Amino acid sequence: MGLTMSQRKAVTKTVATRYRRADKSGKGRILDELCATTGWHRNHARKALAQACTPRIVRPRVPRPPKYGPKVVAALIFCWAVLGMPAGKRLAPILPELVGVLRRFDELDIDDGTAALLVSMSAATIDRRLAPERKKHELRGRSHTKPGSLLESQIPIRTWADWDDAKPGFVEVDLVGHDCGNAAGEHAYTLTVTDIATGWTENRSVRNKARKWVIAALDEIAKIMPFPILGVDSDNGSEFINHHLLAWCEKRKITFTRSRPGNSNDGCHVEQKNWAIVRTVVGYHRYDSEAELLLRGKIWVLQSQLANYFCPQQKLVSKGPQRREGRQEVRHGDHPTPSRRTPQSGRETRQGDPCRHLHRHQPCRRPTADPGADHGAADAHHQQGWAGQTPPLHARTLE
Repeated sequence: MGLTMSQRKAVTKTVATRYRRADKSGKGRILDELCATTGWHRNHARKALAQACTPRIVRPRVPRPPKYGPKVVAALIFCWAVLGMPAGKRLAPILPELVGVLRRFDELDIDDGTAALLVSMSAATIDRRLAPERKKHELRGRSHTKPGSLLESQIPIRTWADWDDAKPGFVEVDLVGHDCGNAAGEHAYTLTVTDIATGWTENRSVRNKARKWVIAALDEIAKIMPFPILGVDSDNGSEFINHHLLAWCEKRKITFTRSRPGNSNDGCHVEQKNWAIVRTVVGYHRYDSEAELLLRGKIWVLQSQLANYFCPQQKLVSKGPQRREGRQEVRHGDHPTPSRRTPQSGRETRQGDPCRHLHRHQPCRRPTADPGADHGAADAHHQQGWAGQTPPLHARTLE
């Protein structure tokens, strides 16, 4: 196999200076070597050497006009903020449906041409266009997890390797603290409950890490989940690893597992929601008053519709053709929302379940509410609770 054109040009450029300085016999030898290497005719090789020695004027290429103008980017930023700033691979599949809903409710005022360009953007283009906005909101938090009394004999460990056999009803739970960097005194927390198989996520605000508030919030979430809770997986914090929560699970015949200490990836489904839903909505401020607790409770009700009906999930947890040679393959072209992953048929309740009357769930249907109005209502609640603080990044994006 001969040399490629780029390789031939590289060889010609290398010997061009030596060819120019050589005498007549030397030029002949160089021509012979070049013809033997490239397979060129001597006349073509001579012209190529002469052109390689001649300086060329390099003119900058005229850039092509941008396909996506400021109006398209502004509309993209609005849609991105409404869904809680997801990645491009999660935003691209839902854009056609979201843009149609927002335009129908007059939340997004764009013409048909702009809308067509917006829904045609690829995931990579979305990430490039949103990179400057995303960089403005790089924030960091701190962990409040403290080891509890590990009930090793009663609570087994569940790792990331056990996700494949998950079905709707097995949830991961975690607490997110709101102390603004000052852990002194009492401050509020957000309990996040995420279903592993569907990605369905519910949040509730609790006054502190006391077990009675955590269990009360779990009770409330269990009543509104679209399927019965079959299993609970938590980290090793004292708010979860205690006899009270273990008894709560045993009474309802719920499997209770915990992750390995120091391995946050074991609970990655709920850990990613701590940022995507909690931090992007309420930020890193301190919330410790009764009024702020009530306002955030209203926010989570509105945010639940956006997260579960309009935000696609990135990974599918299932067996079958997605696993090859022990690895799980992520299908980036299909990101259904949690509501679409939720089984639409009726659920059979378990005999002897003391809370089976809570499991008479209706099939999961898409709400008729306006996501833009929900987003605006959440921002209005934020305005009431900031009390002079810097607005969270979710609201600053739309100012």
